Amino acid sequence: MSYQPIEDYGIIGNMRTTALVGKNGSIDWFCLPRHDSPSIFAAILDDEKGGYFRIYPSEDQVVCKQFYWPETNVLVTRFLADCCVGEIVDFMPVGLSANEKGYHWLVRQVRGIRSRMKFRLECYPAFNYARDRHETVITDNGALFQSSDLALEFITDIPLLRDDRGVYAEFTLEAGQSAVFVLRQWTTSENQGSSCHRQEAQQLFESTVEFWRRWLSQCIYKGKWREMVERSALVLKLLTYEPTGAIIAAPTCGLPEQLGGERNWDYRYTWIRDAAFTLYGLLRIGFSEEAAQFMHWIEARCHELEADGALQTMYGIDGRHTLQEDMLTHLNGYKGSRPVRIGNGAHKQLQLDIYGELMDSVYLFNKYGSPISYDLWTHLRRLLTWVCDHWQSPDEGIWEIRDQRRHHVYSKLMCWVALDRGLRLAEKRSFPADRERWLDERDRIYEEINLKGWNAERQAFVQHYDSHALDASNLVMPLVFFMSPNDPRMLSTIDSINRLPEKGGLVSNSLVYRYNLKSNTDGLRGEEGSFNLCTFWLVEALTRAGRRDGQRLNQARLMFEEMLSYANHLGLYAEETGASGEALGNFPQAFTHLALISAAWNLDKALSRS
Repeated sequence: MSYQPIEDYGIIGNMRTTALVGKNGSIDWFCLPRHDSPSIFAAILDDEKGGYFRIYPSEDQVVCKQFYWPETNVLVTRFLADCCVGEIVDFMPVGLSANEKGYHWLVRQVRGIRSRMKFRLECYPAFNYARDRHETVITDNGALFQSSDLALEFITDIPLLRDDRGVYAEFTLEAGQSAVFVLRQWTTSENQGSSCHRQEAQQLFESTVEFWRRWLSQCIYKGKWREMVERSALVLKLLTYEPTGAIIAAPTCGLPEQLGGERNWDYRYTWIRDAAFTLYGLLRIGFSEEAAQFMHWIEARCHELEADGALQTMYGIDGRHTLQEDMLTHLNGYKGSRPVRIGNGAHKQLQLDIYGELMDSVYLFNKYGSPISYDLWTHLRRLLTWVCDHWQSPDEGIWEIRDQRRHHVYSKLMCWVALDRGLRLAEKRSFPADRERWLDERDRIYEEINLKGWNAERQAFVQHYDSHALDASNLVMPLVFFMSPNDPRMLSTIDSINRLPEKGGLVSNSLVYRYNLKSNTDGLRGEEGSFNLCTFWLVEALTRAGRRDGQRLNQARLMFEEMLSYANHLGLYAEETGASGEALGNFPQAFTHLALISAAWNLDKALSRS
């Protein structure tokens, strides 16, 4: 089986784990029982050894289409041939209690739509990132796959055949007929003789559709691009880990930022950095409950500060601190992109910007959600003291460079945000605070950024002190109210970034690169695509500047519309976009969809006023 383009996948899930389903009907990525568990299917990282669960028609010249059942995360993959039509409806039931049938199941309904269609099924698990062997046992109700640490039950009434990799079958459906296949974790305490009748599968389908539609009805966004905003909200909900409220950066690991390159990371964790953007995005469009759950997760991390009072850059979805980075050398990687990494060594880095993002998230939640507690404030005061003591240190920065530490302008900017939001919170809530010191340090940071972060020759804010390199992260300055969107320095920075790379800028075909690798080293080999997040940042920076300049507002709208065209057929974005419009990096990425929500909200608001 050959590799599918990253953009050819859809995602399903149950707020505990997810699966990627290709247009060809193959589940090529699935971890069980959690987002960050070892994979069971990982053909997207090795098409020979990774394992997959594919159902596809035996007909020749089949056209494949995918769409989501309206306003849900139920995915339909349709196969169209001259002689017949069939489809697969993939979903994970949600909103069930632990003792209800369907709890933590993956359900595949195969349906005959027109005439007779013959299908082939291949279910070839490869446990623990294809490192563990398993035994396959045919049962009365399907099959059982057993490895040393995990067992998977495969439930169906279609007769199965076994080979050395798993099970396979061929079956034919007439129009109006259906077949059901279920995967679930199996334990010895459960009844192996499980079943799922077609009527039960249909009931699970209907209840799952109802759950997603009821959940999405909370969305208060009614502006332009509503469908894309709602799809982004649905993606973010899928990337939630329900037991803790954490939201992962992406459900995959090892997908490359350049084909054949080494920039292949594990994003199945929760970054403090994402907190402000997540809470802002969720609160802005009405999802206060999800914002509150994520806030509880953030508060728990504030009770677990390091000995010196610092935070980690990221944590596990259960709050764990150790995310040991390892390489899966036995896997070939997506289209030969090695190494495949699990874990993430960046959790040990110093990234000063996280304190600003944390404080901004707390400030926003206190303003639009619920008032924070005094106990949380005591921990935040300690963090702000740490910021006062350390903001002048060099760090690895937002892009987690694997090179020497530098005085990154964005890191200083977010230290300013941390102290500014702390002062605002203290004033708003009359909290006790070291106001004089916070105010003094905040002002020192402001002056230093304008003195050392501004490059007079480039007429722009640059990546780090003593640098000529541009960095798209500086587009956030007006978004966090550090600088007026129409300040001459900000407008000049926007214009400098919004030029072709060959003319010193970071924008090509309306797509924004985070920085220019040819003029900047980050400790890694190879190149990368444009960063979708940064493109939405530029849209929002232009939007804010466009409140006084109609030409910039028109430019923001055109760039936003062009960016929407780079979403895949389902409205999903990976981390990056390649030169030919292909998806690169982990997929789908939460940060990109959060930035889309923010850009859409602000652009729609600005256009309504114009």
